[in-house]
Amino acid sequence: MSAIEHCQEEIFSLIYGLDAKDALVTFADKDNNMLHPTGKLAPNSQLSRISGAALQMQRELQWFKEVENIVPHMCKGDLNRDGETPQQVFTRNHKKLVRDGGEWMKQTANSSTIVGALIITIMFAAAFTVPGGNNQHTGFPIFLDTKSFMIFIISDAISLFAASTSVLMFLGILTTRYAEKDFLKSLPTKLIIGLSTLFLSIAAMMVAFCAALLIMLVGQRWLVIPIVLVASIPVTLFAWLQSPLLVEIFISTYGSGIFKRKMKRWL
Repeated sequence: MSAIEHCQEEIFSLIYGLDAKDALVTFADKDNNMLHPTGKLAPNSQLSRISGAALQMQRELQWFKEVENIVPHMCKGDLNRDGETPQQVFTRNHKKLVRDGGEWMKQTANSSTIVGALIITIMFAAAFTVPGGNNQHTGFPIFLDTKSFMIFIISDAISLFAASTSVLMFLGILTTRYAEKDFLKSLPTKLIIGLSTLFLSIAAMMVAFCAALLIMLVGQRWLVIPIVLVASIPVTLFAWLQSPLLVEIFISTYGSGIFKRKMKRWL
């Protein structure tokens, strides 16, 4: 119970190596059972290690669900001396974190939606104003048979579709109800898909830009190569700034988890 109260997951994981685990999980003092301390907010020293209020809320839910899964079902409705169940204790202590997590998600979704909407507008217009123009007699693009043109069209389509998917995911975040359980899987999954597709759309947009330059500046490699290198800077910057957050969200949502359930028997 002390390990739960101080959110020491490595110490708590030792319980999986005990033969007497079933007896321990039913332990209760005069005020609480083992699940009640899980409803308390983690110390600031633990929460500060996690970036973003939404991920902090996710970790709190992971703690609660882990302990909830190992205690007997009858313990989940036990009342403490204040007449509260473990779920009620958790909800009362995490109201502010739920609100902060929702604001963090909204801010991230708002800024990313603007970027995605701009990319959709640009790439949709670029699909009908192809480099080199169209043949006046047939209406087909002049450079239709060149490899650079095919790269331009394919990357333009990928960028457009990826940006559209990204915007839809972020709109799904903005319109969600922000319930406690949404922070466990639903919201992080939408954020992972939104950020991944946004990165893909930016990368594809730069590829389309470089392909258009190759079409228009045929034989001018001395000019094209420096521009292509400069065009890679936005993609690199986005990956450098957002990839740590994306990796952290993915690991915390779909990784092995913070608990070592396959702990070797030690006693």
